[in-house]
Amino acid sequence: MKFSLKILLWMIIVMALGLGFSGFYFVNYVFETSLEREVGQALDENSILSFAFETAALSVPAKYSVMPDTTVEEIASNLEKSGQGGRLLRISDEEKNSLYASDGFEANDELLMQTTDNLKTYQIIQLGGKYYINTGTAITALNRVLYLETMRDVSEVFAERTIGFSLYRRVILIILVAAAIIMIFISSMLTKPIRLLTNATKKMSAGDYSYRAKQVSHDELGQLTCDFNSMAETLEQNIETLEEEIKAREEFMGDFAHELKTPLTAIIGYADMLRSHKLDEEQSFMSANYIYTEGKRLEAMSFRLLDIIVAGKKEAHLQNLSVETLFDYLKDMYVANRDMEFSFQYDQGEIQAEANLIKTVLVNLIDNACKASESGSKIEVNGYALEEGYRFAVKDYGIGIPQEEQHKITKAFYMVDKSRARSKNGAGLGLALCVEILKIHDSELEIESEAGKGACFSFLLKYESREE
Repeated sequence: MKFSLKILLWMIIVMALGLGFSGFYFVNYVFETSLEREVGQALDENSILSFAFETAALSVPAKYSVMPDTTVEEIASNLEKSGQGGRLLRISDEEKNSLYASDGFEANDELLMQTTDNLKTYQIIQLGGKYYINTGTAITALNRVLYLETMRDVSEVFAERTIGFSLYRRVILIILVAAAIIMIFISSMLTKPIRLLTNATKKMSAGDYSYRAKQVSHDELGQLTCDFNSMAETLEQNIETLEEEIKAREEFMGDFAHELKTPLTAIIGYADMLRSHKLDEEQSFMSANYIYTEGKRLEAMSFRLLDIIVAGKKEAHLQNLSVETLFDYLKDMYVANRDMEFSFQYDQGEIQAEANLIKTVLVNLIDNACKASESGSKIEVNGYALEEGYRFAVKDYGIGIPQEEQHKITKAFYMVDKSRARSKNGAGLGLALCVEILKIHDSELEIESEAGKGACFSFLLKYESREE
């Protein structure tokens, strides 16, 4: 059953019970009030008739020491006739035997038997489809104790109760129908956010992760919708990330296979030539040189891949490292290189880093700068002591990197100019390794470049680095 129908059903049940009990209480209260009024009037009438009987008994001739039965009957007949019509009474003697009874007085003797000298009694009886108030009292008149009973027709009070219940049932039915119509609208409005969320979950389960539920209220359900959309946003981002990772992994495998295929083809080809052909010394040397060169490229690529895997899993063991010592190491490695013009400028200071890893980053950045530059180009390696940390920057004036390519170059095997990189034994793994090393130093690689105008790679090591 739908939630909106459950709300509707329960509201109808609650309203029906509430209106039913309140209606029963109200109609019954009016009935009991009217009945009490009728009982009071019946008892008053009984008292008036008793007084009238006793007064009439005073006019009995003095020759009677005890009131005769005929006199009792005469007085009772006069009392019956003195009413406005419909008065019913009965007079009984000391033994509670009837002396006079009005036509239609059919009350049983139960009330009469309960009536005593000092007690007025009454009961409500039903006779022939009508309701009566039967009252009884004792009368003392001329040395006799008589019992006066009256019957008052109160059928109208009971009929009014029946009409009241019937009318109230119709009113309740009308109210419930009107309430049902209103509640259908209200429950529809209340459950609209739930329906929208249900539709959103169906859309998302069908693969439409960009779908969002419309927020139509600002209550708890509205907050639930907002939280759902936030969750959906996070889920979509995670799925996109996973898809990108899967795609990147597929590209990685494709690039890796391609990178292996090229040198292996050359190695196998030249090895087969050496094996199956008799070559002169120059051809043999050229073939062996190709095999050696491609083998070294495979070796370098394997070591780089291993470094990336290890760097991605380890934590840096930080230590205080002099910037001067680091730059002296770089100068020793590259100043003797006559193919490029190197410039090393730095501010004195200390950093917290793992020395070998940071050296690897700087060496890779300088190697990339060399590969991107023509022979004799200038390469600047600078260090700046800033308030927030120490910044290293490697700048070249080579081919540069187009804006649309900059977010890709840190991926494994990605190369802006593949033919140029391969001609210099590049495999596209250096920057990927730098990124992994900088991650464990709480830093990141920053790139500034334009196509044809060179590039500047930099990173910042904060002074407030993690302790060992």
